[in-house]
Amino acid sequence: MIKFDSVSKRYPGGHEALLNLGFDLGAGEFAFLTGHSGAGKSTLLKLVMCMEKASGGQVIVNGKNLNRLSRRQLPYFRRNIGVVFQDHQLLFDRSVFDNVALPLLVAGYSNEDAARRVRAALDKVGLLKKENQNPIALSGGEQQRVGIARAVVNKPVLLLADEPTGNLDPELSAEIMDLFEQFNQVGTSVLIATHDRGLIDRNKHRVLTLEKGRLADSEDAA
Repeated sequence: MIKFDSVSKRYPGGHEALLNLGFDLGAGEFAFLTGHSGAGKSTLLKLVMCMEKASGGQVIVNGKNLNRLSRRQLPYFRRNIGVVFQDHQLLFDRSVFDNVALPLLVAGYSNEDAARRVRAALDKVGLLKKENQNPIALSGGEQQRVGIARAVVNKPVLLLADEPTGNLDPELSAEIMDLFEQFNQVGTSVLIATHDRGLIDRNKHRVLTLEKGRLADSEDAA
């Protein structure tokens, strides 16, 4: 699903965010990405989303070589990837329903098809009865579940999450992780970036550890 082959990322000014990085994440696999602040976690996710391009090496995601992806192909590529952010990135001038529907409307789904998919996604995360509310009226955990519903409404083959439980207490974190597990069980590949070692230890999956832009360790699930 994800293959990094000798990947480096150099920013203007000479900062090396990633150095000769190589790893594979198989289809249907669940893994954590961890490391100290500045280790390169966010840069790695940006390369997978094709928000940035590698300075060297090959990044292959879902069979696509991202070095060769044209601007026209980019929207179609991203439809197969769901992304969950720590700060939710919800639109507070729109309802829960409209927030989740946004990726579908951008992709050109009909209103009828979009409505069916949105309600299925909201039902999955337990928020179907709150579809008409404004996200600002929801708790932090509920806002994160809206973000997850939006990420999975396209039924992506790959789900990325950047510190998805960073602002949540342990009980809410466990609920969010349970959702990721459910999506993984139906075949979605999952990669979660987190610095929370307790979260990693409680959920027995493969761990990729970055240190100064290099892969310091890759632990298989216990």
